[in-house]
Amino acid sequence: MSTPDLRRWWVRLAQAAGLLAIGLLALFDLRFSTSVGMTPVALLLVLVRMGLAVATVPLWLPMHRLGSRWLPAAALALATTSLAVTAAIRVASNGSYLLGGSWGLAESAGLLGVVFVVARWGAPRLAPWAAVAAGLAVAALPLRVGTESLLVIFGLLQVLAAAGAAGVGLYLRIVAAGRERAIALVRAEQRAEFARDLHDFIAHHVTGIVVQAQGARFVAEQDPQRVIVALEQIERAGAETMASMRRMVGILRNPDAPPDAPLAPLAGVTELEPLLTGFNGAANAPARLHVDGDLDGLPVEVSTSAYRVVMEGLTNTRQHAPGARSVDVAVRRTPDWLLVRVADDGTAGRTAPARGHGFGLIGLTERVRALGGTITAGPGIAGGWVLDAAFPLPTAVGR
Repeated sequence: MSTPDLRRWWVRLAQAAGLLAIGLLALFDLRFSTSVGMTPVALLLVLVRMGLAVATVPLWLPMHRLGSRWLPAAALALATTSLAVTAAIRVASNGSYLLGGSWGLAESAGLLGVVFVVARWGAPRLAPWAAVAAGLAVAALPLRVGTESLLVIFGLLQVLAAAGAAGVGLYLRIVAAGRERAIALVRAEQRAEFARDLHDFIAHHVTGIVVQAQGARFVAEQDPQRVIVALEQIERAGAETMASMRRMVGILRNPDAPPDAPLAPLAGVTELEPLLTGFNGAANAPARLHVDGDLDGLPVEVSTSAYRVVMEGLTNTRQHAPGARSVDVAVRRTPDWLLVRVADDGTAGRTAPARGHGFGLIGLTERVRALGGTITAGPGIAGGWVLDAAFPLPTAVGR
């Protein structure tokens, strides 16, 4: 199971636990209220209180989208209703006790959940007002039973609980926003890297086309047959350049990327031997390369991306598996796919988020998926860590 799926299951489990807790508190409220006597008016107020507790569930139970507008609006309406009920009870009681027993622990817990989800997911303009209103409603709940000093203290404690719920929701919101910004930065850097690769590739092939065209012009009169061969080579180089340029330009979705980004030399799967040699010179675990198939003639964006998958896998092994004894790098070419695997035999427990907070893998995922491929990382069946990537070749996607 992937990390996002696991996180979603934990959220669902927490929501189910919250729903169970609300149900148990509601049963406690009902039993405690009936145990001290029940007048018709008190029975009506208990039903209203139960209805308000149930009304909180549709707000805190579902999974919301960040910046939701209806969530704080609904929370404002619910908090206003709760405050109105509390005020009506205080006005109607006139010093007597219309509502015996509990003031509504289920409603208190439900409103605290509303404060949390509003602070975590609500639209920025309405969320503070909705959180404050829900917090006031929670603080006022004990006043439904009476105005003794102990009940006032309970009200203050519920204010602190509401502030804590809002703080936790706001903290999670800030953490998520920071991660989103970091992911956006990684993706922007990945697009810039594609731009550098595109520049180098186009410059290399266009230079070759120009040189061949100049040579064809000089030998045109002496050897026409060589001109035909040169033109065929120019045609092939031009077609390959245009095909790769169309694929790579489609990845560059950021129109504001700086055009003068520093250039980096291209490195592809045919340069994996020097990469592994450098790794073996600085690591305790020897890396072995296994190649199946002809790696020449691969599209430049596939070759360079595969190289970077291997580089990321070796970097992660060096950083997170110091006890690994060996690393196997396997590259296999089939008629339709280029398959890359980096596997180590490290014994230290590792999870996907712990490996550089996942940003290196996020950048690779952006690059691989942009080419129509897939990439996975996780513990191997026999232990260690395995990084797998699969790139479709142009013939497999109808290019």
